[in-house]
Amino acid sequence: MSLILSRRRLAAAVRRSGPAALASRWLHTPPFATVSPQEISGSSPAEVQNFVQGSWTTSGNWNWLVDPLNGEKFIKVAEVQEAEIKTFVESLSNCPKHGLHNPLKAPERYLMYGDISAKAANMLGQPVVSDFFAKLIQRVSPKSYQQALAEVQVSQKFLENFCGDQVRFLARSFAVPGNHLGQSSNGYRWPYGPVAIITPFNFPLEIPLLQLMGALYMGNKPVLKVDSKVSIVMDQMLRLLHACGMPAEDVDFINSDGITMNKLLLEANPKMTLFTGSSRIAEKLAADLKGKIKLEDAGFDWKILGPDVQEVDYIAWVCDQDAYACSGQKCSAQSILFMHKNWSSSGLLDKMKSLSERRKLEDLTIGPVLTVTTSSMIEHMKNLLKIPGSKVLFGGEPLENHSIPEIYGAFKPTAVFVPLSEILKSGNFELVTREIFGPFQVVTEYSDDELELVLEACERMKAHLTAAVEVLGRSVNGTTYAGIRARTTGAPQNHWFGPAGDPRGAGIGTPEAIQLVWSCHREIIYDIGPLPKNWALPSAT
Repeated sequence: MSLILSRRRLAAAVRRSGPAALASRWLHTPPFATVSPQEISGSSPAEVQNFVQGSWTTSGNWNWLVDPLNGEKFIKVAEVQEAEIKTFVESLSNCPKHGLHNPLKAPERYLMYGDISAKAANMLGQPVVSDFFAKLIQRVSPKSYQQALAEVQVSQKFLENFCGDQVRFLARSFAVPGNHLGQSSNGYRWPYGPVAIITPFNFPLEIPLLQLMGALYMGNKPVLKVDSKVSIVMDQMLRLLHACGMPAEDVDFINSDGITMNKLLLEANPKMTLFTGSSRIAEKLAADLKGKIKLEDAGFDWKILGPDVQEVDYIAWVCDQDAYACSGQKCSAQSILFMHKNWSSSGLLDKMKSLSERRKLEDLTIGPVLTVTTSSMIEHMKNLLKIPGSKVLFGGEPLENHSIPEIYGAFKPTAVFVPLSEILKSGNFELVTREIFGPFQVVTEYSDDELELVLEACERMKAHLTAAVEVLGRSVNGTTYAGIRARTTGAPQNHWFGPAGDPRGAGIGTPEAIQLVWSCHREIIYDIGPLPKNWALPSAT
């Protein structure tokens, strides 16, 4: 079906633009695909559908997306309206609480998903497929090709990690001897059944795919909602998974606004919802869903450089990558740098400035900011500069010579220095630690006798996602890098990524994360006898 549809779209594209211009590009498009990243444009728009009860569907409402680089309407998304959620509610409600599979029901499905993962990993590892997804990511969430390809590669390695028997190993149980012959207690990892996944725009493939597969591995039936700005990527990934043998009824995929999705959650009542996104929406959902939620929300992430100055070129490069790769649109991006005063004379800041100035729109090492406008970033910078002793270290200006639409941000990589003593003052702290999801960081410095002030600042911060630190025992960030090569971003698939310090905190990528987020503990106590010899009815108690 996907192959036929892609060829139909090819025929239509050829009619519009002629065979010579399109043949080479479409010949290098994977057979499951219904779009060609290079061909998506205002004159050749792409289409994103919904998937429910085993079928691709449209909607009575099409939402047009504008190209982040030039403002053209280039993708139309079939966004489900409130009156159209019935089939999604029914589909989710039809999944029992004990899931599509569990350790005592349909265990062959664990093996099936090991096989699906193997096939999907193999397909994602093919250069034509990885290039397809990297370029598709670039079209909707503009970032450098290296950053986009890294997202695909992490996703591919994750799938490799859960091939063969690895899926059933996620459901490994244990037994404890009982009090007498025939009795034992057995602990199982049990699915929730109907679940929901809501993911943001900044990692269009990695975040939704890893969470989706984790939910499926454990036996759940998910409805997946990805930010409509980038949902075309998971539209295509679902087609790949179907081609690899994933049962069509196992996953529903919805495009909608937040109000409609909220109504769906309340009516369908999923037993668990995974939300990755802003803290404000996270707290609303936590209340609406009565706590049946796991969160990976905002990250105002920090780095502490200790007194030992070394490898300045390397540290400057890591700081640049952490703060400005993907135009700062990572939940793990470096938001504030606490720098020991010994670094002030090392040339670190000058090197960071030079590295930031290498970034250019042409190769998308700096690019559109999809959730913060240019004017909002300028306003935030001006408010910071009202703090005594503050100054712009570099950047602080809009990008030039571009056609990025005004609904998005276009800002040079920026660093603003704010004195540590001023940061901690009432009224300033909330302003300085406001997360700007763009190429923007705060820099401050401290002396030996001010380390306690640094730790006080870290203690007062509300987000505990990632950090790169010299002080471990007095911090709580869930993903913390330590040592000379410490960073805040670039989490691969081989370690936990997620916040700490909140019982609602979600993880991603590892067996422990999958078990925590997508299963609960169930204990079954077997007591099969035999009865003791000469058993008699005891007295009432």
